[in-house]
Amino acid sequence: MAKEDDLRKSSKDVRGPGRRLHGAIAHKLGTEILSGKYQPGDILSGEVAFAEELKVSRSAYREAIQVLTAKGLVASRPKAGTRVLPRDRWNLLDPEVLGWAFAGDPDVDFVRSLFELRAIVEPAAARLAAQRRDKDDLKVMKTALADMRRHTLTTDAGRAADRDFHNAILQATRNDALMVLSASIGAAVNWTTQFKQRARALPRNPIPDHAKVYDAIASGDADAAAAAMNVLVDLALDDTRSAMEE
Repeated sequence: MAKEDDLRKSSKDVRGPGRRLHGAIAHKLGTEILSGKYQPGDILSGEVAFAEELKVSRSAYREAIQVLTAKGLVASRPKAGTRVLPRDRWNLLDPEVLGWAFAGDPDVDFVRSLFELRAIVEPAAARLAAQRRDKDDLKVMKTALADMRRHTLTTDAGRAADRDFHNAILQATRNDALMVLSASIGAAVNWTTQFKQRARALPRNPIPDHAKVYDAIASGDADAAAAAMNVLVDLALDDTRSAMEE
């Protein structure tokens, strides 16, 4: 049962002790798909072979495949097996899929696409937030900023505060369509920040850039808020490029 024990250990590393075995299997397969080990069109091992290889139950494997299916990564058909779907079917903005993408070495084009998305969404969100925020929104942003300073972005607590900051901006837009993106944007911020620190410390302290965004939103200056957020995202991309070149 060594391989099952390894999967159980992996599940604790990824999501904590309460994560079920099928979640660990989904993480393993999802990471292998996102890393390119399995290409679109490839057929995954059948449940019997996979269960025997990793010494896990067939039901755990089936539940893992259901998770991957729900995220658009695979499709299963009787007698045809489980096939990896084309990349354009994958729910790449699902926070868990983003985690799988960054579990290995993320694709350069994918990382760039995430920052392009952020560059489109977040400056516009900051502009709206400056126009529509209320005292409660500002309190959440200010608290998140203080927690980022206290813990720094090298810690889980600091990165959680970073997610809270970006989430609070999206919430302050009062735009339902933008607010739906909060989990995806937050996950992208978190994983790219962790990625930048894999080989070295952060090349610069990005917290002052966040403070400039907050100050503009607090003052109700929509143009300044959008400009400050645009700079924040551009500098984050530069840092990530540097990390990927090392």
